[in-house]
Amino acid sequence: MKEGRDVWWDDVMQSADAHCPCEPMDSEAPLFILYTSGTTGKPKGILHTTAGYLLYAGMTFQFVFDNRPNDVHFCTADIGWITGHSYVVYGPLSVGATSVMFEGTPFYPDASRFWQIVEKYGVTTFYTAPTAIRALAKAGPQWTQKNDLSSLRLLGSVGEPINPEAWMWYYNHVGQNRAPVVDTWWQTETGGILISPLPGAIPQKPGSATLPFFGIVPKVLRDDGSEASVNEGGYLTISKPWPGMSRGIWGDAERFQKTYFSKFPGVYFTGDGARKDQDGYFWLMGRVDDVINIAGHRLGTAEIESALVAHPAVAEAAVVPRPHDIKGQSIYAFVILKAGHTKNHGLKDELIAHVAKEISAIAKPEVIHFADDLPKTRSGKIMRRILKAIAAGEKDVGDVTTLADPTIVKMLQESRED
Repeated sequence: MKEGRDVWWDDVMQSADAHCPCEPMDSEAPLFILYTSGTTGKPKGILHTTAGYLLYAGMTFQFVFDNRPNDVHFCTADIGWITGHSYVVYGPLSVGATSVMFEGTPFYPDASRFWQIVEKYGVTTFYTAPTAIRALAKAGPQWTQKNDLSSLRLLGSVGEPINPEAWMWYYNHVGQNRAPVVDTWWQTETGGILISPLPGAIPQKPGSATLPFFGIVPKVLRDDGSEASVNEGGYLTISKPWPGMSRGIWGDAERFQKTYFSKFPGVYFTGDGARKDQDGYFWLMGRVDDVINIAGHRLGTAEIESALVAHPAVAEAAVVPRPHDIKGQSIYAFVILKAGHTKNHGLKDELIAHVAKEISAIAKPEVIHFADDLPKTRSGKIMRRILKAIAAGEKDVGDVTTLADPTIVKMLQESRED
């Protein structure tokens, strides 16, 4: 409290008028600034504006979640990040939907916390992150059986690419083999969902974000700007503007242009890698700066992580490159085990052999680092920039202000393996 600057809420409200008319705003007036997690560097203040953001959040909520008059929507996101902004507050409330707000952990008092809420409020549409799904899978399917989940008719995933194993667990144990899963791809910068299946209208493929939303024109490009072939990995770009797109980085127009519009002039570069299959479905491969180059072979971290998570002992994995004198880079894998599995050298060897079998010998991790947790933002996104620094043995891991639990960094540094 600073005299002359700060006031007490109770004092001000004693003289406040009960009538508060809406303030007319220009459609392009700034609405909010939201700082991204800084997964690749210093956090950026993303600016969204009044009309376009509201329109796009409402429209995508209506169609992607197939909103109906009696729905109860439960997005588990913290409202302090873009998913909470768009799909706890703006999207649902703009179309008059019932929205459940939750603050806490899905594991207190036990791992059935989400499902208690689903039963209590008759939740019909449920939206969470792959990180949460994998953590709940780690605790075991028995927790999904303690409550009545029959009200659920639609499940959503957001935040990062969902590996097929987590998708199937979500569909089988939470959706009870009947509720479709909308695997949504978008960013803080996009303001709303850009690629996602529409429930009941688009056949699903576990692990694929499927097809673009109305009016969105994504393309997968090569380094030279030409369009990639079917199933050829490349850079995910968006060719035409949409209502909810960011209008800039607060106070740094040059950084905005350089970050998003300089690699491929005239189009929006998302920073993500992707491939498009023979049916036109998009498969997200993670951030392009997460690609590992081993002796000239380019490997996406997402495919290696999926191979690790496919092993019955693994709950979650994060893969990063580490400098290598001969190969240029090698693979350093952080692995969280499911309950009941013991950390030992035999399991490490088994996991390395498993990845070689699933992908190829080139994709074998050089190091398996068993961890109890990973550095994540409040949104559940793994901070791979920090993991890269730890893997390389760097003491300074950079900005950690957006981490949900910064103490994890020190624990990982102390248990680092050579």
